[in-house]
Amino acid sequence: PDERRAEGRSFIREMADRHGFAAGDLGQVFARVEARPSIIDLMTRPAEKAKPWHEYRALFLTGKRIARGAETARQQSEALQLAAQRGVPAQYLLAITGVETFYGEILGRHRVIDALATLAFDYPPRSRFFSNELTQFFLLARDDGLDVETALGSYAGAMGAPQFMPSSYRNFAVDGDVDGRRDLFNSWPDVLASIANYFVAHDWKSGEPVVARGTAARKLAQKPADNKLSAGDTVAGLRRLGLRFSTDQGDAAPAGLLVFDGDEGLEYWAGFRNFFVITRYNRSSMYGLVAYQLGQAIGEGVRLTPDGPLRTADAP
Repeated sequence: PDERRAEGRSFIREMADRHGFAAGDLGQVFARVEARPSIIDLMTRPAEKAKPWHEYRALFLTGKRIARGAETARQQSEALQLAAQRGVPAQYLLAITGVETFYGEILGRHRVIDALATLAFDYPPRSRFFSNELTQFFLLARDDGLDVETALGSYAGAMGAPQFMPSSYRNFAVDGDVDGRRDLFNSWPDVLASIANYFVAHDWKSGEPVVARGTAARKLAQKPADNKLSAGDTVAGLRRLGLRFSTDQGDAAPAGLLVFDGDEGLEYWAGFRNFFVITRYNRSSMYGLVAYQLGQAIGEGVRLTPDGPLRTADAP
């Protein structure tokens, strides 16, 4: 449509004026960009919103995914050990790749530039966000040597085994194997160190717990749809609400009540500061809990030794 072409021309001018790109080169790239209406459809029905917790959990807590995680932990023991030195337990680093891309096996089939351009120009609810990500993608390609026309990713434009958006790739990816480049597509040391760096940058506290399962003598007022993505209460506050749970965290420690639709009724959890760091990766309380539970299952399955990344007992 003419409107889309106008927005594309405006984007090209801004990239030329603000970032020094050659307008003619960008014009040739955009002449080959394809709008993908199917991407709009996918954006409107993510699994985190379309499924209740017990169905969402069943997608990820499978024997196959847990076993592959344990196998990958053994194969990538050295990379995990190095990345975990940043303060994030190894099994959670690995679980992120397990949830996102089945440990790097499913990196996405959409051209990143098609996905980002479609969402920037054809999806008004989030056009500003995706226009910025499109800008970041071109800057990333120039700085890190990515090919803008062949890079593949998710329908939202996320890339590599950890599915970093372009802005996160630029801001948080690190060179874990010290080979002079940040490669989230092929280098496990880079992937795992980058996830750890992302968590630490978003205030992960080494040694602190993630969640604690709780019970309540009566049904609590909060519904699953009311889950917040920040610790708006304290340990003492959750206990005053009627949640019973065990933790070494002090009464004043930040915490938030989490409610999920389980197989046998409502599940109540106390989420601590590190839980809400996980939800910075994907803005969903169900994502945060499934990443935690997959990490726990991987740790239990592999029985990591002292010479490996971390023993299960070391990871709260």
